[in-house]
Amino acid sequence: MKKILIVIMSVALIGVGIGGVLMLLQTARDELGLQEPINTEINLPEPKYDSNTSVEQALFERRSVREYKDEPLTLTEVSQLLWAAQGITDAGRGLRTAPSAGALYPLEVYVVMGNVVGAAQGVYKYKPHEHKLVKVKVGDVRDELTLAAHGQTWVGKGAIVIVFSAVYERTTRKYGDRGIKYVYTEAGHAAQNVFLQTVSLDLGTVVVGAFVDEEVRKILNMPDEEHPLYIMPVGKMD
Repeated sequence: MKKILIVIMSVALIGVGIGGVLMLLQTARDELGLQEPINTEINLPEPKYDSNTSVEQALFERRSVREYKDEPLTLTEVSQLLWAAQGITDAGRGLRTAPSAGALYPLEVYVVMGNVVGAAQGVYKYKPHEHKLVKVKVGDVRDELTLAAHGQTWVGKGAIVIVFSAVYERTTRKYGDRGIKYVYTEAGHAAQNVFLQTVSLDLGTVVVGAFVDEEVRKILNMPDEEHPLYIMPVGKMD
């Protein structure tokens, strides 16, 4: 096995450089059954708080993109996207990038890693306060998500798939049944953040709301208290 990995590294360094090495090693791990176990953690790179793209430009250029190149994302790009979705902006008060009724933050964020340099394929849950990922399932489940989304092929074409879920009770405990509406609007806020961040990163995404809830919950190993709300494949634009 070690000889196989050494050969892969030697060939890749000559042909495709260090990025290629990382991708080939990831493929070799998957093929040889050497996938990282559940609960593996990834400490994400620090997000950036400025860019060359203005808010006005991001709003003007935002589009729903359903075609993606078969190219990997980097952990730096994944980090920025997840920070935009639900990142912490005030550590003292726990405030996030998207507003939340009563600052109760019912949303949870998952990312399906399909093609990311330096990250094994699998389902990861985002931990905003630590800005890290925790693996909750091994393997590439993009095709399974596509089926759960009634065959919408673009779901499986992104290098990653971001999935928003919610624990309604965090909000309804305070606001009663009306809290459900607040959760839905909050999901919209977070999804728009991801949309605008993709423009800044020269990536593409689309929001998908048509899917079988129970299937998505099962595929991502969601606890029973969580309800999936949005699926957002992300990739380099074709």
